[in-house]
Amino acid sequence: MDRETRIAWLVDHYQHPRHRGKLEGADVRMPGGNPGCGDLLTAYLKAEPRSDRVQTLTFEGEGCTLSQAAASILAERVNKQHPSFEDVMAMSYEEMMEILGRDLVSSRPRCATLALGTLKAAVRRVEMDRRLRAAGRSEEEIRALRGESEEGGLVFGRE
Repeated sequence: MDRETRIAWLVDHYQHPRHRGKLEGADVRMPGGNPGCGDLLTAYLKAEPRSDRVQTLTFEGEGCTLSQAAASILAERVNKQHPSFEDVMAMSYEEMMEILGRDLVSSRPRCATLALGTLKAAVRRVEMDRRLRAAGRSEEEIRALRGESEEGGLVFGRE
């Protein structure tokens, strides 16, 4: 893809994001952010039952064109490929930058890789939750271990 085409592709994903919105029944709601420039992202991940594969990925967020376009592009790829957890964890930040166009994103690697980092954190959460369930922990206990309420928000001031 030439430079102009890649820029148009990124802008299109920013203006018309794919797989944007909350995902009902998500196994994980994972927030992510880039404090350097204020990008915010929340990934919603649904894993395939009894499988270590991503079934569905959606996102919500706000921030620069690059961070939001990258989230859309990543969600589109993940929802087409349904990668294994191992494949997600093996995907490098360098690979994400190549997909987006290294010449365009090299000066802003945190913006370019925010979605991938958030997806990896979501996969780790699914894996940990599955281990906790296998160890006999209830959903309530798992939420308490994370300091979360039933709605998924953090609970402050616990004693």
